[in-house]
Amino acid sequence: MSVSTTIPKQPLHDLDEWGDFLEGRYKEGKSEAEFRQYDATATPGVAEFYRLNHENQTVAYVLGKEKEYFGLAKGQKTIWEAAEFLNTLVDDSDPDTDLTQIEHLLQTSEAIRRDGHPRWMVLTGFIHDLGKCLCRYGEPQWGVVGDAFPVGCAWSNDIVFPEYFAKNPDKNVTEYQTKYGIFEPNCGLENAHMSFGHDGYIAKVMEPYLRDEPLYMLRFHSFYPWHRHGAYDYLCNEKDRSMLPWIPKFNQYDLYSKGHTKPNVKELKPYYDDLFAEFLPPTVVW
Repeated sequence: MSVSTTIPKQPLHDLDEWGDFLEGRYKEGKSEAEFRQYDATATPGVAEFYRLNHENQTVAYVLGKEKEYFGLAKGQKTIWEAAEFLNTLVDDSDPDTDLTQIEHLLQTSEAIRRDGHPRWMVLTGFIHDLGKCLCRYGEPQWGVVGDAFPVGCAWSNDIVFPEYFAKNPDKNVTEYQTKYGIFEPNCGLENAHMSFGHDGYIAKVMEPYLRDEPLYMLRFHSFYPWHRHGAYDYLCNEKDRSMLPWIPKFNQYDLYSKGHTKPNVKELKPYYDDLFAEFLPPTVVW
């Protein structure tokens, strides 16, 4: 997606640069060695983005952002209004696409719909990126997107660019560098504090309305160390393990439904009006 922010000196040209990196990194069939080889080809902007993310996503930072945003004090919007709010982040200088954010969201949800998945999954496809409105609230790129990971326990080597954690202040907190850290064994991922970003925010917004499967898709679709590499299983409970298969099922649409064909928003709007009304109230608290 061609999402840019108003904050100066951002490492990425737009948030799509991170998405393009993910699309290439997580193509099927890569070995662990090939992951490392691919990472070495990352653009300077992507590498700098991950450096900032890994150095700044501390326990104190995450707890502060959870307190700031998880109380949902940003007002009420309909889903269309939230999508229009995200639309204002379009980077008109991006030469690769002239699609709006709403059209990008519809690409994902319509791909899910075409394949005959449940209506709640179609909804999940439409709303999954709405948390990127954090950019509009002034959050830096590294605090909006990025591969998710738990904070407060030892970092897995399966996190992309693990070497960038060397300058994270939590490295100097002994408890945070143990296997379980501040958590109990098999505490459940819902009880873990994940690096802050758009995934956790949109999951919190949708928590009162959606079933567990879509909430896991929203909250953990960027938790690649877990659902691609099997890391952090020692924090998982049986619910997490039962939900796990849904995430790669969703991610294939998140990563690989991009295209240049414009969905007809006017034609599709009645279907989505009905879909939103089926699962959500007229306005949602953000």
